[in-house]
Formats: sequence, C-alpha cells, structure tokens
Amino acid sequence: MKRYCVIGLGNFGFHVARTLYADGHEVIAIDTDREKVQRVRDYASYAILGDAASIEFLKGQGIQDVDAAIVSTGDRSHLATLITLYLKELKVRHILVKALNEDHGRILQKIGATEIIFPEKDMAIKTARSLSSPNILEFIPLAENLSITEVAPPSHFIGKTLVDLDLRRKYGVTVIGIKDVLTDAFVTLPPADHVIKDSDLLVLIGKSEDVEKACKVR
Repeated sequence: MKRYCVIGLGNFGFHVARTLYADGHEVIAIDTDREKVQRVRDYASYAILGDAASIEFLKGQGIQDVDAAIVSTGDRSHLATLITLYLKELKVRHILVKALNEDHGRILQKIGATEIIFPEKDMAIKTARSLSSPNILEFIPLAENLSITEVAPPSHFIGKTLVDLDLRRKYGVTVIGIKDVLTDAFVTLPPADHVIKDSDLLVLIGKSEDVEKACKVR
C-alpha cells in the first residue's frame, strides 16, 4: 500500500482519489470547498478541508511523507504553481500536476513537477487513435513519437509466427510481450516461433506511425 495526496477535488481530482483508494492505497484528499470534501469522504482515507497553498498546512498533514502528490486546481494556474513549489520544498518524491496549457506545463516542470498532466489533450489523442486504428487498445507515449502500444492482432497476424510477421525489419516495431486473454498468461519477449492467436494481445514498442502501419487492415 502506498500513500498519496490529491489536492483539488474537481472531477479529475475526485476520480483520481477514488480510484487510488479503491486500489487499496491510503489517500489524503484536500480542497477548500466543503461540498467537494464531503463528496469524497467515502472514497478517501482522509478528506480534509483546508488551503494547500500554505506550506505550514501541508506540513501539518504530513504531505512530506507521501509517495506522490497529485495537484488539480482547475483554472487557477497560480495555485497549482505555488502548491507545486511548496511540495518541491517539502521534498515530495513524485509530484504530478494538471496543467492548463503547454506554457503552464513548462513553468511547473521548472519549479519541480515530476510529471505534467494534460487530461483533455491526452484523452483527445487516445480517442483519435482508437478511431483511426481500432486495433489499438492502449497507448503510452515514451518520448517524441515513440510509444508502447497494446493491440488486438489484426486478421493478417492470426496464425503467423513472429518470425513470419518480421515486424522489426519491416516496420521497426518490436513485440515485447503477449498476453492470452483466455488464460491470462503473459509472455515477456516472446520467442520468434510464437504463433499469434485471436485471443492474444500484443504489446509493441516503436514509433506510433510504424505501429499503425504494421497493424493496418489489409
């Protein structure tokens, strides 16, 4: 079990807190809005009414000892910036902050945020990819244009071995894992003679456009 702090309990913060708590973690949920605090009290270890834009308040709640803090203050960018600065001063190990835009994100990174979250942008990309490439089930960006992608095998993969598909040579894409959804068996770095079944899910690493080319319906 890990210990998390969620600061700002709008829709994003509420669902982050609720999910972490449901997964068995200790969650400290903080907001200045009494109604939002009341709403989350059944889905957090501690639901606290208070102003996180105060380093003394944060110290009083033991925030310096959490595994990660998630900051989501809506359109109040100055609050997110100030709270991030205080969390950095308290040496919180992992600070995730919801940013309003790219410029705000750069500021947050400079003052100590370890991860910047753009919920609308990330969801828009995921939605667009699910429409343009229906086989893609999950998409995790790693660096510019590089991603780990979970895909359901397209029809032209079924019955072929990895060596038959030759994805690395043809597309620059590597299969790093295969999960059988019927048995839940997971194979890391599967052998070249693995035959792809329609019950397999493939975990691929490569450039996003190369993954799409490899999985394109033929």
